[in-house]
Amino acid sequence: MKDIDQLSEGATDVADRRRIAPAYAPKAVDHTVPWVNDEDVRITSVEAIITAPEGVNLVVVRVRTSVDGLEGLGCATFHQRADAVKCAVDEYLAPRLVGRSAQEITDIWNSSQVDSYWRGGPVLNSALAGVDMALWDIMGKTAGLPVWQLLGGRVRRSVATYVHASGRDVAELIHEVEACAAAGYQLVRCQITVPGTSTYGAAQQSDSHISWDPEQYVRFIPGVFEELTARFDGRVRFLHDIHERVDPADAIRLLRALEPFGLLFAEDPVAPEDLDWMRTIRKQTITPLALGELLTDMRSFNALVTERLVDFIRCHVSALGGITPAWRLAMLAEIHGVRTAWHGPRDVSPIGHMANLAMDLASPAFGIHEHFEFSDQARSVFPGTPVTRNGVLEPSGAPGLGIGFDEREAARHPPVSPMSNWHYSRVRRPDGTIQRP
Repeated sequence: MKDIDQLSEGATDVADRRRIAPAYAPKAVDHTVPWVNDEDVRITSVEAIITAPEGVNLVVVRVRTSVDGLEGLGCATFHQRADAVKCAVDEYLAPRLVGRSAQEITDIWNSSQVDSYWRGGPVLNSALAGVDMALWDIMGKTAGLPVWQLLGGRVRRSVATYVHASGRDVAELIHEVEACAAAGYQLVRCQITVPGTSTYGAAQQSDSHISWDPEQYVRFIPGVFEELTARFDGRVRFLHDIHERVDPADAIRLLRALEPFGLLFAEDPVAPEDLDWMRTIRKQTITPLALGELLTDMRSFNALVTERLVDFIRCHVSALGGITPAWRLAMLAEIHGVRTAWHGPRDVSPIGHMANLAMDLASPAFGIHEHFEFSDQARSVFPGTPVTRNGVLEPSGAPGLGIGFDEREAARHPPVSPMSNWHYSRVRRPDGTIQRP
């Protein structure tokens, strides 16, 4: 079993490197946009578009400029409040940004953060993230360079990924993991239905309903990983998402029970409201910890990173505000020996995945890339959607974020009701108490 650093290099010997990354030599870049000074590149329009090729609402921001053919794309995805994000982009950000230089990325980010007086939150941050990524995309296209070059250049040849496997029982989960291993993945996040309950990240049994029993879950999960570890015997390393569905004391019990199985990490042991527990949890277990997809303020990460209370930061980059704040956070993580594992499920658009990939390639703090294999219909909406080879992603030499958007194809996949996918507010414990995700 290769360790994480070897995986991120893509190979451990010359033959493997040729197999995995045959195009390691820098590619010639087509400078489709001539060099222009910043006074010539002005924002002429900003708009948000919602599409749902994967059955979840993906919010795309397009920024057009005064240079003919030069535009940028960003991900502002907040599936559960997509219309609110679109309103924030179209009605509030667009009017104040039209006419500004497209190259003043940092000033636009800082001034937009305080423009509403009350700052932050996932709606406003997601709207700003869409603009921010689009401006980085424009900057790269103007320079004729990929965004990862603008961030300082790549520090690795390829990026290691993990994917998800789930099952209604152990047999089905093992079958899913085998399929992942056959496709070249050596890191797999495993979720499984706890009998009789509605379980995060796993298919539901026919008799299950929207109920949740944390005690049953804590007792059930260690046995699952014992079976997985015995079955795969080092061929696959596992991850697991607790998804904040236990009380802090029960999280400690579970994390201790998972220690023998060498997980890459256990994710979100506590809810955002219980972050102060992380100091206690850190002292009580050696299981590596990942946390952060529900945090929307960089300051929430200060103690987590500087006190090394987590091993991996798990930001939803759109909810954080885009590449600009996430890159700063990656540098803070690097200083303190914490690694990145940006949030990357299907409710991050392919544009967002490419933004994650750009930072993964350029950051020494990179830990792992969460990969979602998008469908053919999603790839038709987003030409250039990243696809793994042997469990790794290779860099694109295309300028900007290296991904396109076909609005005509997007229109074939109109927005869906947020309630068609997520039922967090309906999940309750046996006594009727709401379960916080």
